[in-house]
Amino acid sequence: MRKLSLILALLLGYFTAIGQKIKFNDNWLFRVDTANDWDERNIMSKTPRPVQLPHDWSIELPFDEGSPSGNRGASLRGGLGIYEKEFILDAQDRKKRIFVIFDGVYMNSTVSINGHTLGNRPFGYLSFEYELSPFLKYDGQKNYLKVRVENKQPNSRWYSGSGIYRNVWLDKRGRSYIKNWGTFVSTPEVSAQKATVKVETSIFTERSSKPSLLRSKLLSPEGKLLQSLESPLPKMQGERLVQQTFSVQQPQLWSVEQAHLYRIVSELVIDQEVVHSYQTNFGIRYFNFDQQKGFSLNGKPMKIIGACMHHDLGALGAAVNRSAMKRQLQILKGMGINGIRTSHNPPAPEWLDLCDEMGFIVMDETFDVWTWDKEYTPYNYSLYFNDWYKRDLQDHIIRDRNHPSVMMWSIGNEIPEQDGGGADTIGRSITRELVTTIKALDQSRPVTVGMNSANNNNNLYLSGVLDLIGVNYHHRNWKDLGTKLFPGNKPYILSENVSALATRGIYNMPSDSIRRWAGFSKTNNPGNADFTASAYENVSAPWASTNEEALKIFLKYPFLSGMYLWTGFDYLGEPTPYPFPARSSYFGIVDMAGFPKDSYYLYKSIFTKEDVLHILPHWNWTKGQKIDVHVYFNNADEVELLLNGKSLGRKAKQGDDLFVRFNNISYQAGTLKARALKNGKVVREQRVNTAGEAYQIKAEAERSSISADGEDLAFVKLSILDKKGNLVPLANNTLHFNIKGAGRIEALDNGYQADLEPFSNKKYRKAYNGLALAIIRPAKEKGTINLEVSADGLKPCSIQIKVE
Repeated sequence: MRKLSLILALLLGYFTAIGQKIKFNDNWLFRVDTANDWDERNIMSKTPRPVQLPHDWSIELPFDEGSPSGNRGASLRGGLGIYEKEFILDAQDRKKRIFVIFDGVYMNSTVSINGHTLGNRPFGYLSFEYELSPFLKYDGQKNYLKVRVENKQPNSRWYSGSGIYRNVWLDKRGRSYIKNWGTFVSTPEVSAQKATVKVETSIFTERSSKPSLLRSKLLSPEGKLLQSLESPLPKMQGERLVQQTFSVQQPQLWSVEQAHLYRIVSELVIDQEVVHSYQTNFGIRYFNFDQQKGFSLNGKPMKIIGACMHHDLGALGAAVNRSAMKRQLQILKGMGINGIRTSHNPPAPEWLDLCDEMGFIVMDETFDVWTWDKEYTPYNYSLYFNDWYKRDLQDHIIRDRNHPSVMMWSIGNEIPEQDGGGADTIGRSITRELVTTIKALDQSRPVTVGMNSANNNNNLYLSGVLDLIGVNYHHRNWKDLGTKLFPGNKPYILSENVSALATRGIYNMPSDSIRRWAGFSKTNNPGNADFTASAYENVSAPWASTNEEALKIFLKYPFLSGMYLWTGFDYLGEPTPYPFPARSSYFGIVDMAGFPKDSYYLYKSIFTKEDVLHILPHWNWTKGQKIDVHVYFNNADEVELLLNGKSLGRKAKQGDDLFVRFNNISYQAGTLKARALKNGKVVREQRVNTAGEAYQIKAEAERSSISADGEDLAFVKLSILDKKGNLVPLANNTLHFNIKGAGRIEALDNGYQADLEPFSNKKYRKAYNGLALAIIRPAKEKGTINLEVSADGLKPCSIQIKVE
């Protein structure tokens, strides 16, 4: 049991035996003014309210057409927020160096302790730390920590969230210590037989006459000690870098199928006593981007099937939650996604930890803007770039460079400086400076940038320093990469593509009529009156493509190493093509509540080995109406479609077809059934039935038990069914929620992009197209949660979830 406990401790992400790094999220007080012009004295005169971190104050607000963020920012306000926390240290803490670590504060944060200003960080997406030691009080006296957060709108092209939205840590170290993010583990030589593991460790020591050393232990993925190295340290004060090298025989290689993680436990030993311990996870793998052959991992050719993801968690807003992140990644993994682009900013540390553990290939992106403003967001990071870019980029690389999932650095997205015009080549010089900054810290990964200007005068391309040419959109030009477009010997990555639009459960015919939608306004809205987009695979942004159009080209050319589709999930803000009341995006393969749209099964049929047979649309229409039916399938030769037992014919994929279509079927109520055949034999069947009137509610928890830590989450799917148990595809009944026991409702959602019910309403939510979602947070005590859901005229339901 003791050995198992050690392994579990290591899996938590940091080693706690020596030193005290603890979450510092409890017992904060908060004040806010959500106006764009605030009076700080008036804010401080308000009575503060208690909050638990991570905290996003914007998600608590009502959707507001007058918000300066616009609906690009989800029509939710920012403002000025003040966070305060009191804490007490004992006499023993005088012997320690004490730091506070913020994983992310959006944005323009200023931190002070006991009235002493520690610093300001404008960028809202990076982790940073301050040492508190010189200003602290001990022996039972109160210490007063204050964080001032400015989120003046508009400063983002998507929903940013507001406040201390990631975890905060109090880190008590010895007077001598290993620096935070102070290890760099690289694997310069890797094969199936042997790997060289190089460890560079940054240490701070005080002057001492006592002998000291750095001991580094290499642990296998199973937690077994493989090797231990010791390096004596000179008797001097200050920082130093210690280099050590391990050799691993028959390494367990990290891959998307088997994400093996090794660990380095670094121990600072003074006079034979371990005074500080620090743990680093890493993976052993090798990869290559080739201009002609594309991408390979551990010598195996493969396509990167990636998804761009913004940082919000739907109804939870930007507030970090590991359970919600893991759920998103599990859903994406289920459709065959093996890559993530962190669009367009450094992610939360937990996000990369999960990508390491679950096997995703990450494009880790730093900036959305450089020096030039972008798209009417006058308060964005371009105001701070010249003063802060180098420190922010360095901090990003140092924090994330040990993650085996990270295989590319991206220095920007659709940067305006790519098209300087005439003799303006500032984009070239900035590109060179950013790449040089990265290479000084990590030479093991290629550097790219997402370029949406597809011409050979692109300044970022002409800088000559990019390792990997990142192309956004322009799918019709992909075949010309390396010849007519961006010639040279560099490999290519489709850093962003698709931008198809869809609302779950909405189908507009004819299905083969492509809509290119963007820029609608209240006076110019040729789209749908209910602010929806068809899920038929027939709507996209004008600069983009449907999933089908992009995939056909991507699959055809081996040199296209990978693609990151826009986007994996719908996200808050940027609701192309609609104005308010639309407040979240239509781009996702999965809606904001985590319910797959139909295109999910298209990807699943192509990129997974699981058997897939999926029919769309639903089967509730008007008698005689002409309906188009699409069938996504794999592992079969053809599909037969039957309506009420009568065959409508068989179809096989022809040429580069990704699915089959049966168009202009005259609707009759009953059962539509698809049968997949292989070698003439039926191997799978799927059916959709005409649903009757809504009769009952069904609740399904994705997990039957959750942890009693106050942070884990339970996701409960609510379905509106008829008497026979069929989903009622257009049901929008108002659901009422009542919860008892060891938990509370954290948020409610339904996936509809124009639902203006505030997420702060935790009592009721309309279903959308038959579905809704309840997100439940446990108490910090064991017990049982009982959720009851009712609606007028429907049979209610209840579900129990254990809190353990």
